[in-house]
Amino acid sequence: MDIRQLRYFVQIVDSGSLSKASRAFHIAQPALSQQIAKLEEQVGKPLLNRTHKGVTPTDNGLALYHHARFMLRQLDQALSIARSETAEVQGMVTVGLPATTVAAMGLPLVRRIRERYPGILLNVVEGMSGHIGHLMRMGQLDLAVLFSQELAPDVSVEALLSEELFLIIPEHSQLVAKDKSSVSTSEVADIPLILPTSSHGLRQRITAVFENRGLSTKVVAEIDSLSLLMDAVHDDIGATIKPIGAVMKEGGHGRAWRFLTFSDVSFRRRNFLHFLPPERLTTAAAMVAGELKQVARELTLQKKWPGFEPIGAPNREAIEKPAIIASK
Repeated sequence: MDIRQLRYFVQIVDSGSLSKASRAFHIAQPALSQQIAKLEEQVGKPLLNRTHKGVTPTDNGLALYHHARFMLRQLDQALSIARSETAEVQGMVTVGLPATTVAAMGLPLVRRIRERYPGILLNVVEGMSGHIGHLMRMGQLDLAVLFSQELAPDVSVEALLSEELFLIIPEHSQLVAKDKSSVSTSEVADIPLILPTSSHGLRQRITAVFENRGLSTKVVAEIDSLSLLMDAVHDDIGATIKPIGAVMKEGGHGRAWRFLTFSDVSFRRRNFLHFLPPERLTTAAAMVAGELKQVARELTLQKKWPGFEPIGAPNREAIEKPAIIASK
């Protein structure tokens, strides 16, 4: 099988069009069609559905597409290593991280990889957990941090850490009395909330917790952009329920926040590291996975930010924490 044919085929599926793929490769469309016809002849089955709107892969084509993407990435990395003048670990590693996870672990991970493995090109993709999970299932990521243990049967998973969910309001807010460091779900039911949209896993978890207690939330805005959501909360439009990563995301803004625990429910979210099985995981990706787990371990041990614990750690009823925190 000609490697060029696989590259052409992957590009066609990515483009959804023979004409777009031909322009990407600077090859005439009839010649491109001929190469795909030869590939289909070798496979013995049609790989593309051709319509006036473009092309989509058949079931067999989709299976080939996923494996071809992996094979081509492996080949490109092997060639890069072979051409290198040193024996250091090299290659591109694509990691999918939700926004709050990026805030907590993104910069430490990038710094560690740059310092320890300068030959690795780290590609960090930030997005909603549903989108990150989709990319992982499609084989477009080497690693991903998700809030569910279930993803796909051919993806390995390890527990990473657990994070507490807080009611977060700005320090100047009057929504909760100044002397309170915790709130009950019934109290929060009366507070205007700014939450992600209903398709977001965190929103579904929040809704379930309140409904199990016969309560509903007073949602005044639905925002899937973390930065806009936190701006709206700081503008005192409403409170939100998020892990401490939402405050860490503030970076250098220097805004002060109160984060209050829930007194009547253990409100935590687990983080899992998903990665390709060992036989498909590149050396570079394995190194990044190891560093990501180390960053998570340090985050739970340093206690610099509250709410992070190893999965399986004892659930403490009371955790000492300041009532106000300024983003750093």
